[in-house]
Amino acid sequence: MELTEDGLLSAVRKVLSGAGPEVVVPIGDDAAVVRPGSGDLVLTTDALVEGTHFDRGLSTAHEIGYKAIAVNVSDIAAMAASPRYALCALTLPGDLDAAWAMELFGGMREACGEFGCTLVGGNLARGPEITVAVTLTGEVAPGRAVTRSGARPGQAVVATGLLGGAAAGLRFARRGPPWDEQERDAILRLAKPVPRVGEAQLLAGRGATAMIDVSDGLAIDLSRLCAASGVGVRLELARVRVHPAATLQDALGGGEDYELVATLPRPGVAEAAAELDRTFGTPLTQIGSVTDAGLVATDPDGREHALEPDGWDHFA
Repeated sequence: MELTEDGLLSAVRKVLSGAGPEVVVPIGDDAAVVRPGSGDLVLTTDALVEGTHFDRGLSTAHEIGYKAIAVNVSDIAAMAASPRYALCALTLPGDLDAAWAMELFGGMREACGEFGCTLVGGNLARGPEITVAVTLTGEVAPGRAVTRSGARPGQAVVATGLLGGAAAGLRFARRGPPWDEQERDAILRLAKPVPRVGEAQLLAGRGATAMIDVSDGLAIDLSRLCAASGVGVRLELARVRVHPAATLQDALGGGEDYELVATLPRPGVAEAAAELDRTFGTPLTQIGSVTDAGLVATDPDGREHALEPDGWDHFA
């Protein structure tokens, strides 16, 4: 199929049909119309840019579309909110056909279905490289959003899941096959991250005071939480749960894991961990503690040293 704007929009409307009754005007008009809920509105935006966030030689169009939604859902989840409506501004170069674009939207539709949101509109443009820019809204009960700024000295620092898998997966994808089972899992974590939507809401219900998703690396994202809260963190390196195919450095500075780091009152950690495992099968690990100031790491032998906030920085 030839790639034309009207033709692609018509095909996309068919692929993304079936929006819920709260969507009054879906894709196809000048703007979408939805009926808002009763909670606070949460908004985020993120873009995947070819050559920076993905390589067409390593990722399928379906995977790119899925990930474009998932990384935005992760930001909504980190606020303990539920994702609702997505908009996509898509830029495509002239060497792509409509089939590639439809596969991309198929991945977006799959992600929206998994995480309970609806793609209601956006924009199409031609440019020198692929850019998939998604804006996502979410909803949270009034006054119940969990921000980065609520951590207090004495609280526990916890993390969901395993860290470092995505960074390791990128190495394995670039290296090429053959891959063993753990390497394949790491590649899957890079291609199809799983935002911790339910886990974040459970942690909020268990008293989480601050939360951030690990998108750029544990060390740099911890530093951001510390800066927002005006506190420090002592990170116990031996407690960080590293993906079996990854290294500790992958976990500290690799990024794209989209796990959650949160702060909790210490008495509630064990109960929250048991409930996360029972409800979602997701491990929750205490990896450190909140201090008055400074970002330090404790080695397995007990020695402390400053933890450099290494990680992904677009402008470094």
